[in-house]
Amino acid sequence: MRWLVGWSSTAAGAVGPGAYADEDGGGIGYDGETLHPVGSQLLWGDPDPLWAVGDWRPDEVRVVKADAQTRIAVLGTCGATDEQLRVGLFAARGGALRHLTAWPGSYTAIVQVGRRITVSGDLAGARPVFYTPWAGGTAYATAALPLADLIEANLDFGHLAALLAAPDVPAAVHDSTPYDGVRRIPPGHALILRAGAREIAGYEPVASLAVAAAPADPDSAVDAVRDALVEAVRTRLSAPRHVPDIDPGPVPGMGPAERRAARGMPVPGIGADLSGGPASGTLALLAAGLPGRPGTLLGHGTGAGERLLAVTFNDLAVGGHEEELERAGTLAANPRLHHVVVTGGEEALPYADLDGPLTDEPGPSLVTAARHRARLAAGSADHFTGYGARQVLDAHPARLADLLMDRKRRHLVRPVAALTKAEGSVLVPARVYGAARRLARTPYRAGVEGLAERLLHRRFDDPAGAAGAVGASLAALVWGGPGPAARWLTGEALAEVSVRLQGMAHRTGVGPGQRPGDYRARAALARHAADLRVLEQAAEIRSQRLHAPFLDNQVVRACRALPETLRVQPGARAAILRTVLKSSGVADLPPGWGAPSQASTSAAARAGIRMAADPLLALFDAPLLAEAGLVEARVIRKALRSAAAGEPLPLDGLADLISLELWLRRLLSRRGTCWTGTPARARAVPAGIAPQRRAVSSGG
Repeated sequence: MRWLVGWSSTAAGAVGPGAYADEDGGGIGYDGETLHPVGSQLLWGDPDPLWAVGDWRPDEVRVVKADAQTRIAVLGTCGATDEQLRVGLFAARGGALRHLTAWPGSYTAIVQVGRRITVSGDLAGARPVFYTPWAGGTAYATAALPLADLIEANLDFGHLAALLAAPDVPAAVHDSTPYDGVRRIPPGHALILRAGAREIAGYEPVASLAVAAAPADPDSAVDAVRDALVEAVRTRLSAPRHVPDIDPGPVPGMGPAERRAARGMPVPGIGADLSGGPASGTLALLAAGLPGRPGTLLGHGTGAGERLLAVTFNDLAVGGHEEELERAGTLAANPRLHHVVVTGGEEALPYADLDGPLTDEPGPSLVTAARHRARLAAGSADHFTGYGARQVLDAHPARLADLLMDRKRRHLVRPVAALTKAEGSVLVPARVYGAARRLARTPYRAGVEGLAERLLHRRFDDPAGAAGAVGASLAALVWGGPGPAARWLTGEALAEVSVRLQGMAHRTGVGPGQRPGDYRARAALARHAADLRVLEQAAEIRSQRLHAPFLDNQVVRACRALPETLRVQPGARAAILRTVLKSSGVADLPPGWGAPSQASTSAAARAGIRMAADPLLALFDAPLLAEAGLVEARVIRKALRSAAAGEPLPLDGLADLISLELWLRRLLSRRGTCWTGTPARARAVPAGIAPQRRAVSSGG
């Protein structure tokens, strides 16, 4: 893991009552101990120190100074030059925050102007910012666990219950984290600290509910997406190349690639996923086709002969991906690509490996981390992934209500016709239109209160009574719905989440400030980005960097500018990416490129539960979730047996429960802390989970 951490004290030279800063930025605690993050490098010191913690590459940490009290630090992959950073620093000094987020790449920017510190988050939520009151001031970090260690935070069971009961509803979790007292800033916001006092400010304009957005030209909008994607890829290719740790020597019977994979070492150079889908294929072809970059043919220009490593995962345990694999093979025939196929059997199924590192937060990807690690171990030191493309390009079903609000009914014809064809029922158009019309006329407050009532009275069944694409679309045509794991929570846990929702609904001035479709799409993107962050930590390969250009600020902005009338059409994502490639000089795509996969992701999950039934049942013999009062162990064991027997249950809900139980066990079994010089007790959750039948210990 890599993060930055710092704090803003109430007065120069003081960290708080009974605590102060030493000469090199460390905090002197109440007992005289010096506080330093473990494995850190100090970027600047007293009175408001900032550290970079973890295995940052030299080019990923940049500090530009205008004078002794005016400076900017950028951590991550940023395409701005030092002069651009200096201009952004002067703009931020005058209060313009958006400049800090408009450079290509994925990074976190911190600006210090005198005693004012500004820490900018990203639009997607893949690079969050956390904060907590500490020693009379405010400590901040890009990871929650270091702050939890700093204040010895206990678990926030209300937040954990909300993650299970309503994971797609921002009002349920609000700004809380799994650690009581540690807060996060929302995506699209910045944390501003002035001598310890904090303020959260948004830097992105929000569309009005009263006035329809100005009509956007589809062609120019797609061109903007192309420019943003190409610049995002070019920024990463322009960064210095990094060679992983030197291979210690040969192993009998293993080639260099097998030896690196067995030792958990990536291949030097640039690589990309090539699943056969449009997102990964677009990034691989763009990265291989940029002039003078990886993909240059042997004998043509400087650095020639470096081919892009394209990695395809072939699931031997669960079929259904044959067409995608064939398309990936056709794309990999490009001489600019070096194709590697990674096969995975039963050992690569979800739930096959329940061991792993502790991540900053829980996430459903914990149960599939070993599956992804098998693929990434064959990848490169810098590896492109297509994560986030679906969330930023596709239309959330709730956007149909946005079209009705803007009086664009005719644009509903094609998406509704596609759902009708998938369902095969003539009743689909009326049901979909009716649900979209109800959502368009339902205020945000009424929608949140309705969800709170559903949770309180345990109404989880889909009101439309449909399954498949139509059922999912109808269930999504609301301001928020119960999560797939909600049906297995205790009544006390559901009551706590209901109270949290009602409190948010009755708070004065609280509302999304957006149309329902745009609001739901942003919430889905934030949840996906948070889970990707968990996946990066759980499946981390030493010396490897995963790149998700679709989650870059500039790419997210360009995708949000796409007209809704374009993105709601069936196959819009593939059509947009095909246009992006064509305008970038890539026109020869295999037949069927961009077609939706016929393989169900639930097939692998069900096979994994069936294979790992005994370890999973043992995991829930005496679960920590039951000690916390969130679930009853016998209920979860019954659900696991039913899922292993093939009964139709929401498998993603089981993944949420299992991953949270795994995360709690890893958290409570850890030793040590993120800080040096602290007493042994100074770590998160020092007392563990009290064996009480209580759903919550905090109201959030």
